[in-house]
Amino acid sequence: MTDRYADLASTDDFLYRHIGPDEQEQAAMLSAIGLENLDDLIERTVPASIRSSEPLALGEAMTEEAVLTRLRRHADNNRVATSLIGMGYTGTVTPPVIQRNLLENPAWYTAYTPYQPEISQGRLEALINFQTMVSDLTGMEIANASLLDEATAAAEAMTFAKKVGKAKGSTIIVSATCHPQTLDVLETRAEPLGLKVVVAEDLQSAWQSEGKNAFAVIVQYPDTLGSTHDWTDFFATVHETGALAITIADILALTVLTSPGEMGADVVVGSTQRFGVPMGFGGPHAAYFATRDAYKRSLPGRLVGVSIDSHGAPAYRLALQTREQHIRRDKATSNICTAQVLLAVIAGMYGVWHGPDGLRRIAKRVNRLTMILARGLIQLGYRIETTGAFDTIVVRTDDWTHTVMEGARIEGINLRAFEDRVGITLDETSDRAVVERLWSLTAFDNLEQISFDQIDAALEETLPDGLVRTSPFMTHPVFTSYRSETDMLRYLRRLADKDIALDRSMIPLGSCTMKLNATTEMLPITWPEFANIHPFAPADQVEGYLAMIRELESWLAEITGYAAVSLQPNAGSQGEYAGLLAIRAYHQSRGDAGRDICLIPSSAHGTNPASASMAGMRVVVVKCDDQGNVDIDDLKAKAEEHSEKLAALMVTYPSTHGVFEEAIGEICAIVHDHGGQVYMDGANLNAMVGLCRPGRFGSDVSHLNLHKTFCIPHGGGGPGVGPIGVGAHLAPFLPGHRTVEGEEDHVGAVSAAAYGSAGILPISWAYIAMMGASGLKRATEVAILSANYLAKRLSDHYPVLYTGRDGLVAHECIIDLRPLKDACGVSVDDVAKRLMDYGFHAPTMSFPVAGTLMIEPTESESLAELDRFCEAMIAIRAEIAAVERGEVPVDDSPLRHAPHTAEDVIGDRWSRPYSREVGAYPVARLRHNKVWPPVGRIDNVHGDRNVVCSCPPMESYLDAAE
Repeated sequence: MTDRYADLASTDDFLYRHIGPDEQEQAAMLSAIGLENLDDLIERTVPASIRSSEPLALGEAMTEEAVLTRLRRHADNNRVATSLIGMGYTGTVTPPVIQRNLLENPAWYTAYTPYQPEISQGRLEALINFQTMVSDLTGMEIANASLLDEATAAAEAMTFAKKVGKAKGSTIIVSATCHPQTLDVLETRAEPLGLKVVVAEDLQSAWQSEGKNAFAVIVQYPDTLGSTHDWTDFFATVHETGALAITIADILALTVLTSPGEMGADVVVGSTQRFGVPMGFGGPHAAYFATRDAYKRSLPGRLVGVSIDSHGAPAYRLALQTREQHIRRDKATSNICTAQVLLAVIAGMYGVWHGPDGLRRIAKRVNRLTMILARGLIQLGYRIETTGAFDTIVVRTDDWTHTVMEGARIEGINLRAFEDRVGITLDETSDRAVVERLWSLTAFDNLEQISFDQIDAALEETLPDGLVRTSPFMTHPVFTSYRSETDMLRYLRRLADKDIALDRSMIPLGSCTMKLNATTEMLPITWPEFANIHPFAPADQVEGYLAMIRELESWLAEITGYAAVSLQPNAGSQGEYAGLLAIRAYHQSRGDAGRDICLIPSSAHGTNPASASMAGMRVVVVKCDDQGNVDIDDLKAKAEEHSEKLAALMVTYPSTHGVFEEAIGEICAIVHDHGGQVYMDGANLNAMVGLCRPGRFGSDVSHLNLHKTFCIPHGGGGPGVGPIGVGAHLAPFLPGHRTVEGEEDHVGAVSAAAYGSAGILPISWAYIAMMGASGLKRATEVAILSANYLAKRLSDHYPVLYTGRDGLVAHECIIDLRPLKDACGVSVDDVAKRLMDYGFHAPTMSFPVAGTLMIEPTESESLAELDRFCEAMIAIRAEIAAVERGEVPVDDSPLRHAPHTAEDVIGDRWSRPYSREVGAYPVARLRHNKVWPPVGRIDNVHGDRNVVCSCPPMESYLDAAE
C-alpha cells in the first residue's frame, strides 16, 4: 500500500489517525465524483476570490508524544495551591468511579445533544436526576438541564424576570454582596437592553427608593462575604409590587440551610461546580436555573421531561423542545440553545453517589471546620465580620492584610484579599491541617493559645440560627440506590448503553461537525495542574495556563486572519453576543450610537436574531434566493434603506445551506459601503481552515466553535467554547473582566471567568499542534470531499437540495424528503427513526429547511463508515418505494413503527406486514453489531401537554431503566 500523505509523514503522524479515508480511499472517492485530485475539488468548490495564497504560519505538526510533553511543561508552570478564595469556585473531589467511567469515557463525552431521544435515554435520565436534585435543593417546582455558568445564569434570570413578572419597571436591584464577576456580567447584559442595575449595599433602603420602578431583586445566599440572611419578609415586600425575587444560591449550602423556595424566591440560580467538577481555571461548569412551574414555558435553555413511547412506557425527551429563539427569533429574551450536559451529568451523579445523607455530611463537615477556624481566629484577637457563616468568613486584618496574604501564599494557600480584610472559603478538600496552617499564619507568637480539639469539643450547633433546613430533599430512590462502587459502575454503564455516541457510529449532523475527539487531546484536562486551578488565582500561579492561552489565541488568529481573539465566550451563543457587543461599542466610539439595525438572512439559525436583540439591535430580515444564497438585490435594498442606521450583517459562511456563496465578497462590500460591520457566524469554519480566512475576505468578527471545528467534544450537549476573532479596529472592544488587570476599557464580561471554559482549552491546543498547518488544510479538504462523496452516492435516491457551481457542496449537503411526504406520507421523522434501526444517529432534521436532512460526514469518518451510512439510506429509500407502490401501508410500515426495540421483536404479538427480521436486522451486518434502541418512538405531543421534569415514581423509573 502506498505511504499515506508521504509529503506530510513523520515517525508518529497524528494526521494518519485523525483523517478517516486514507490516500487510496480518497482517490476512489474523488473518482466517484468525477475529479482527479483534491486541488481540483477545492478549485471547484471554494471561490478563488477568497482562497488564501499562502500557507498557515503554524509550523510543522507535532507528534502525540511531543504534544503531551509540551503541555506537561505548560502544566508544570502552573502552581496548584490550596485555593480558599471562594467567589463561587471551590475545591472538590471528583469520585474516581465518576471520573473514570463518565468524565473520561467517550460513551459520555462524544455524544450529541439528545434531540433524538430514543437513542439518548441514558443522558436524558442522568439529566432528569440533575433537574430533580436541583429542584429539591432549591425548593422550587422545576429546574432546567443546566446553563453555562453562575453569572450568565443570573443574567438569564434577570431577563426572564423582566419577561414573566408583572412589574413594569426597568430597574433591577442587585445586592452589592453578590460575587463581583456576577455583577460584571449583569451590567454587561443589562445595558444594551435598556435595563438599569442598581447595586445596593442596603437592600431595604434601595427598595424604598427604587422599588416602585423595579421588576426584580437579586440576592446571593450565602453572599460573597459568607453571610446568610432570612429573606422571607423582604421577598414578601418585593412581591407586593409584582416584582420577582431571584436568589443565587450555593448548591452545597442548600443541603443544610433553608431553601430559597421556602423563603418565597421566584427564581434560584447558581453553580454546581462544587459537586465533583474541577475548577479548571474557570470552567466548564454546569449552572442551574430553577423556578416556579407557572413559568416553565419561558425557562431558558433545555428542559428534560418524561413522556411515553409507542408501547405506553415512560420515556425521556427534551420537553418544549422548540426553544423560544426559534419561535420568537428577534423577540426572544435568551439566545441560549445549549447546556453544560457533561458537567450537569457529573454533578447529578455526584448527588446519586453521595445521596442526601452524604451531601449533608460533606456540608456539615465544611461548616464545622469553618466555625472552628473562626473561633480560633477570634481567640487570636481577630474580628469576624461574617454573620451566619456556612463555609466563608471575612476576617478583619487591618494593617496585617498584606502580611497574612503573603504568608499564606508562601505556604501554598490562596486567600481573598480586601483592603483591610481577608476572605477565607473552606471546601470539601479542607481538613484539620488547613485550619491549623491558617491559624499559624495569623497567630504569630500566640499559637499556643488555641487547640483544635478544645474548640471542636466546645462547639454545638454551628449552622446559622433560624436557617437550619428541616425539609427533606432528594427522596427519590435513585439517590439512595447506588452506594457501592459496583452498583454505581453498573448504573453508569447501563445508562451509557442506552445512547448512541461517536464511540458506536458516525453522527452525521449538518452544521454540528461531530468529528474525532482524540484521546491524546483529552488526556490533559484531568491533570491536576490544569483541573485544580482557581480562576482568580494569582498570575504567578497560572503562567502555564496563560502561555497556552496566548498560543491558542495566536494560532486561532492566524487560522482566521483576524488581529485578535478572545477565549472568554463559553458557548457559540455567547460568541455571537460578544461579537455583536464589540460592533456596537465600535460604532458608539465613533459617535454612531444610532446604528442599531442588524441584517440577518432568513435562513439564519435562531440564535442569530436572538443575539442581535440582546445586543440592543433591531433585526431586519434579508431574503434568500432559490439556491439558498443571500438575495443580493434584497440585501442592497435593505442596506440602502437603513444606511444611516446599519450596524451589522450576520452571515453564516459557508452558507447555512452548505454552499460556498460566490458573492461573499460583494456581500461584505455592500455592508461596509453603508457603514456597517460584517459578523460571520463560524459554525461552518470546518470548511475553511487552511483554505481561506474570514478576516481577510471582508468579515470584521467571527465566533469560532471550538467544540465543532477544533475538536472539543460535544459532551451530550455541552461543554462548548465560542471565542471570537476580530479585526484590529474591533480589538479594543473584546470582552474584558474585572478580575484581570488592565481590562477596564474593554466591553464588560460575557462569562463568569476571564477565559471562559479554560479547563478544556488544552483539547483544541493539542489538536492544532498535532495537525500543523498542512494537516489542518488536509482535514478541511477531506471534509469537503466526504460531503461531496455522500451527496453523489445519495443523489440517485434523494434530491440534493442546494449545490454550488459544478454541482458541488461544501462540507455538508441537504437531501430533500418533502416530495416523499407529499407522495406517500413518509416523513423526515420516519427516516430519522428508521436510521436508528440501522445503528445510526439521524442527520440534522428540518434545518435550515423543514422536511430535509442536513448531512455532515466530517473528515474523521472512514470510507467504510461513509458507505455503511449510504447503504442504510439507500435501503431506507427502497422501503419508501415499497410504500409508494402500495405494497406496505405507511402507517404499518417499518418506517412508521421505527425504531424497533428488542421487546418489539421478541414479543408474542406480531401482526405487521413485514417480518421481525426486517424490523430489527434490515441489513445483514447488523447481526454482528446491533445497537438496540431502548424505547419505542416517543410521543412528543403527550410530553408537551403533560410536562413532567423530575424523576418519575419508582415503578415507572425501574420500567424505563430495564
